[in-house]
Amino acid sequence: MNAAGSRVRVLSVAGTDPTGGAGVQADLKSFAAHGAYGMAVVTALVAQNTHGVRAVHVPDVEFLRAQLEAVSDDVTVDAVKIGMLGTRTVADEVAAWLTRTRPPVVVLDPVMVATSGDRLLDADAEDAVRRLVRHADLVTPNLPELGVLLGEPTATTWAQALAQARRLATASQVTVLLKGGHLAGDASPDAVVDATTVTELDAVRVSTTSTHGTGCSLSAAVAALRPRRPDWVTAVREAKEWLTGAIAAGEALAVGSGRGPVDHLHHAPTLGARPFSADAWGRVVDLRAACDDLPFVRGLADGTLPVEEFEQYLHQDALYLAQYSRVLARASQLAPDAAAQVFFARGAARCLEVESLLHADRLARAGTRWSGPASPATTAYVDHLLAVAATGSYAEVVAAVLPCYWLYADIGARILARAGDLAAHPYGDWVGTYGDPEFAAAAARACELADVAARDVGGAGRARMLAAFVTSCAHEVAFFDQVRVRPLATPVAVPTG
Repeated sequence: MNAAGSRVRVLSVAGTDPTGGAGVQADLKSFAAHGAYGMAVVTALVAQNTHGVRAVHVPDVEFLRAQLEAVSDDVTVDAVKIGMLGTRTVADEVAAWLTRTRPPVVVLDPVMVATSGDRLLDADAEDAVRRLVRHADLVTPNLPELGVLLGEPTATTWAQALAQARRLATASQVTVLLKGGHLAGDASPDAVVDATTVTELDAVRVSTTSTHGTGCSLSAAVAALRPRRPDWVTAVREAKEWLTGAIAAGEALAVGSGRGPVDHLHHAPTLGARPFSADAWGRVVDLRAACDDLPFVRGLADGTLPVEEFEQYLHQDALYLAQYSRVLARASQLAPDAAAQVFFARGAARCLEVESLLHADRLARAGTRWSGPASPATTAYVDHLLAVAATGSYAEVVAAVLPCYWLYADIGARILARAGDLAAHPYGDWVGTYGDPEFAAAAARACELADVAARDVGGAGRARMLAAFVTSCAHEVAFFDQVRVRPLATPVAVPTG
């Protein structure tokens, strides 16, 4: 951390990319992804997209000087990342500014050779970039750029590349982050090389078309990390791990039809998203309205529901709760922390104790017990829950069990608000159980746990959670509606003597 104890302040000196995948736009995203405060001085305005560069405009060097001085006259710069320079005069101006200001960390990404192999700079500009290397603490060339910096052919083997990196490190007294992505094969080796040591950092090559701006993003990430890391190897290792994930997640961004960008914020998948519970509740507005409009629910609310229908529902609910408790126990087993484990374990126990007592007491008072198998609606709901419990993640299981908390608490609270004297309500025991503030608190806690679980599962995991939640809500509607469709069980008189 810098001396003031605030965020690391990192300056990008580079060209632009209007599609946001490379240049200063990518640098600023990389800085933010690593907790740094990003700034940018533009060396060139580049009209490019995921297919390539269309035009480049280089402002006069006086304007570049004005930008650099505007930053350094006012802001303490903890690290500088230098990217595209374009011309000799630009490179020399940046070198002069570095001499005057001497930032503590300077990372140079020598943008000299395009992915196609085309040279991006004329001979004078290449010489100026070579001189600029001596002002850097770390230089991050790919293999063709390393060859250009040394005035040698591009290395074709990793051993040749390591030898070239050693020569550059020794001659310029700079640390080299050697990038081996241009080599053939499944591996994508990198190495941190200085005058005396070589530290190789292996990685598996990610098969993807989302590689636009990877060099910019990696060097920017290292610049953001180095002021808070003990050495270059540590900073590079962390940046590489982050970039590998960013490359793997890039295609999901669906940006452009060529070589797309990486996802700089892949490690924060829910950034900007609504809490899961708010998103999920909004997606079932129609199902919630359909539930409220069911004759069963309306009759339950106003007390006009025929007793036989209510008792048939209780019989099916008892069969359902016996399996639902198993799914809650599975959620407890998968839970990542003790608090969640305890919550779902208690929920499983409640199914078998408190709510089962409601069913037993009600039917005992009626002098009737109901027998028969689970109905098609009950079976379908239970099969859905058991399938999620068998194959789904903790987050998916939590999403699947949530409606049985939330819908019941929502319906119970609204019926309770207009029920008046529960003792006089024919179904006051049911309303009192699910309208109770304690049950509402349990539903709220289940929502909180679902929100927490959704933070770390990424877009695909969140989609599976939403699908599980919506499906459970649909089953809840069918479950409430089932008794008016067909008789579900047979009443049997309970002997009284």
